[in-house]
Amino acid sequence: MASLTDDTARFADPEGFEHAAELLTSARRITVLTGAGVSTDSGIPDYRGPHGLWTTDPNAQAMSDIDSYMGDIDVRRQVWLARRAHRVWEAEPNAAHRALADLAASGRLRALITQNIDGLHQRAGVPDDQVIEVHGTMLRVMCTACGLRTPSAAVLARLDEESDPRCVECGGIQKSDTISFGQRLDPEVIEDAAGAARECDVFLAIGTSLTVHPVAGLCDVAMMSRATLGVINAEPTPYDDYAGAVLHDPIGRVVPALVARVLAG
Repeated sequence: MASLTDDTARFADPEGFEHAAELLTSARRITVLTGAGVSTDSGIPDYRGPHGLWTTDPNAQAMSDIDSYMGDIDVRRQVWLARRAHRVWEAEPNAAHRALADLAASGRLRALITQNIDGLHQRAGVPDDQVIEVHGTMLRVMCTACGLRTPSAAVLARLDEESDPRCVECGGIQKSDTISFGQRLDPEVIEDAAGAARECDVFLAIGTSLTVHPVAGLCDVAMMSRATLGVINAEPTPYDDYAGAVLHDPIGRVVPALVARVLAG
């Protein structure tokens, strides 16, 4: 193992950091899975953490249920107002987003699979065709009847006159182009993600609790294909015992440091 440096000594587990850096530096193809923890430094709260959106406001999780949304106009009105007030519209990519964009530019990124719906990876510079959004994106709105997709800004601009803006083509109910509770994930998107998990040397999960399936199961797909699993998350995950490297340092510090080591190697 490489000798420890002053730079790595600032991490909770310097030897673990060095090991993770060696794994990534030796990898030809890296697939990254990101969760809400990657965007908290951009001011977007996570969901299940100690200060997460669903932890502090149980009603927020209830508003994410597709049956409630489709069947109750008052729920839809609340959701539209919450969407307009969401922090994503002022958020900027943070150091972790930018570092992963640098990794993509290096040619070593097989794909970036994200559970996030904020579009910050693309804004940081990761090419669209390398980002797999398993939960969709809140930057678009879709009609549940005819499937028309519209930029969110155009629909949110109508809220001063319409509390439940309907599709301009067919009058159907619209919602953010995201996966709600009670909706199935897109099978084609999940297959793309599974392909990226199978076709990598290192599968790096960052800022995700790894408790939600089938996305968490991508770790199993990767390991069954002989990839090494790496986990970076504030809290322990169910996959820590199976990972080749586990780091619990702040994502905004450790991810840029790891990528810098990869680019220097």
